[in-house]
Amino acid sequence: MKADLHVHSRHSNRSGSLRFLRSRDCYSDPDDVYRTAKARGMDIVTITDHDSIGGCLEFMDRHPEATDFVPGEEVSCRFPDGDIEVHLGVYGVTEQLHRDLQPLRRSVWDVIALLRERNVFFALNHLLFFYRGQAPLDSYLRLLHEVPGVEARNGTMLVAHNEMIERIARESRRLALTAGSDAHTLRRIGTTFIEVPGARTTAEFLAGLRQRMGRPQGVHGTAGALAGDIYGVMGRYVGSLIGFGPSDHSVAERLAFGAFSVISAPFQFMPAAAALHAKARERRHVAAANRTLAAWPAVLPRMAVLEQP
Repeated sequence: MKADLHVHSRHSNRSGSLRFLRSRDCYSDPDDVYRTAKARGMDIVTITDHDSIGGCLEFMDRHPEATDFVPGEEVSCRFPDGDIEVHLGVYGVTEQLHRDLQPLRRSVWDVIALLRERNVFFALNHLLFFYRGQAPLDSYLRLLHEVPGVEARNGTMLVAHNEMIERIARESRRLALTAGSDAHTLRRIGTTFIEVPGARTTAEFLAGLRQRMGRPQGVHGTAGALAGDIYGVMGRYVGSLIGFGPSDHSVAERLAFGAFSVISAPFQFMPAAAALHAKARERRHVAAANRTLAAWPAVLPRMAVLEQP
């Protein structure tokens, strides 16, 4: 069975770019997410919005009979040493669990403790994505000893980045693997996914993930993939201003933001340039992390020593 375990809908939070425009991070309808995933061969479907299960609840309210849907959430929290953002993909989320997690997000350790207490499967998404040397690398990588799984292939991240994460996970011999497109538009849903051989039901699929049977499949990320998502979200945002899609703004805001969109048209090359810059930076950070890891006898043995009292 196959599933794209990292997908967003219109219930994801506001975009972190150009906050004054009050754009959503994604504009995909939950039903469209499901239909697109199924059309691309996914046996299991989930939605992992940023700190929201609104898309999952909306879909389950409309389709209570859908046994191939797993409610998910991408929980944003902080690594206290260096105040590094960390994202956890959580699967099998309930409304109660979602409420209980929100006040704990200031510390990733508190979030992890609750998830382990509730025996919920979760994975550390896009390892090193937000890491910029804010804390020693070995301190940051202690996260890998506290999570049951790690996202070994993310559809927005470079091949070298994904391969490094998968190598670390396999060397651990205890981490489950997940994979997903991290799609913020319908365009890339189902193009990166995890496959669990032998699974025939949703329960067997999740059990197979826990038992480290998952095999990452599909495409890796490029600057083009990132830019495509950015332009896709921008297009849906402009559409929402003229009445197509969610109505998030007052009439005055729609006029003002629409005018800004027109005025800024000559500068629409900038998202593409930003995507190229982001991938060049990611390439440098991955190379630096690989050099640091290569200096250790082995990643996980070294980390195990650090954890000893």
